[in-house]
Amino acid sequence: MRVASIDVRLERRLAVWRGTALLVTSGSLLLALVVGGIFLKLTGHPPLDVYRELAKTAYFNWYGFTDTLGASTPLVLTGLAAAVGFKMNLYNIGAEGQLFLGGIASAWAGIAIVPGMPGPLAVLTVMFAGALGGAAWAFIPALTRAYFNTSEIVTTLMFNFIGLYLMQYLIQGSYSYWRDPKIVGFPQGKEIVDAARLPHWNFPADSMFGIAFPPGRTQVHLGLAFGVIAALGLWVLIERTRFGYGVRVTGDSPAAARYAGISIRGSIIVVMLISGALAGLAGAGIVAGQGYKLDPGGLAVALGYTGIVVAALARSNPFAVVVVAVLLGGLRTGADNMQSAPDNLKIPVAIAGMLEGAVLICALGGELFRTHRISVRRVPSNSDREEHLSGAVGVGVSP
Repeated sequence: MRVASIDVRLERRLAVWRGTALLVTSGSLLLALVVGGIFLKLTGHPPLDVYRELAKTAYFNWYGFTDTLGASTPLVLTGLAAAVGFKMNLYNIGAEGQLFLGGIASAWAGIAIVPGMPGPLAVLTVMFAGALGGAAWAFIPALTRAYFNTSEIVTTLMFNFIGLYLMQYLIQGSYSYWRDPKIVGFPQGKEIVDAARLPHWNFPADSMFGIAFPPGRTQVHLGLAFGVIAALGLWVLIERTRFGYGVRVTGDSPAAARYAGISIRGSIIVVMLISGALAGLAGAGIVAGQGYKLDPGGLAVALGYTGIVVAALARSNPFAVVVVAVLLGGLRTGADNMQSAPDNLKIPVAIAGMLEGAVLICALGGELFRTHRISVRRVPSNSDREEHLSGAVGVGVSP
């Protein structure tokens, strides 16, 4: 009896159509919405009505849209932090911890250093301190990866928990310099001085450019400008400089980078430091633009991990990171705003996190099949091989 087996394997495509990147991104979002819709249907919520209300409260409502821009500001920076590592096949999972250390450093600068400084200098000092704190937290994982080939995934992930507990200890477990001694009840951090706070985008009572906007203070602050400038600077660094060329070559082929004389160790350290600085900048933006103090509850909301989703969906393109960050920021603000919706549309806040995870899984799966294809082959049985060999021998001896 002849029994042939089937060999199924993934093979890298010899040519990849550039337009598939957009198809993968849009397809990932669509599939994630389908998965979320099934979940909503099983829990008794009408999916189309929920998505319509979610989009309305997050993007098509003035207050909701400004809230979305405010929520997406740290996601832009954590997304860039992950994207710059992805360019070199470095997987910095530690943006979460680096964001915490950026918040710690910026809060300290806003309390101890900047009093007496003029406003612009105070803001720049606080943001620089945050970037420095994030870079310092990425330094040890960078060294171990560069010199001992230690997995940066493991080390940066471990440093996340160290940073979290350190931040909580400074406010909730000790009478540290960051804790406000005047608060008797639940522990609170000391507030930074007014000069170090990021200005918010406010609208006057009259119209602007002939358009009547609702007056008042919005959630959009100067940190968004820092994020956009960081995206532009990162694109220039990666695409228009010699260092960026070395990063791209190393990411594509470390052997080719060595042959070209590129310092792989140096590139690893610099890229990791840039990644940590961007994540630290996100922490500084939260301290200086939202909470005005070191607040563990306001920082530990998985912004670093969501940045990985942003970078993956944007395929590490800095400009696409800004767009995707606004998209995912809208999921968060929309889910929060829908807590006041009618009962049939009121969804758990966790639905935003579920959709983010679904987007990441779909994006990674789509990227895999964009660059690879499934090959199915029939493996001949032993009897097939024997017949083939006997036929070849018969042909060889025939007169």
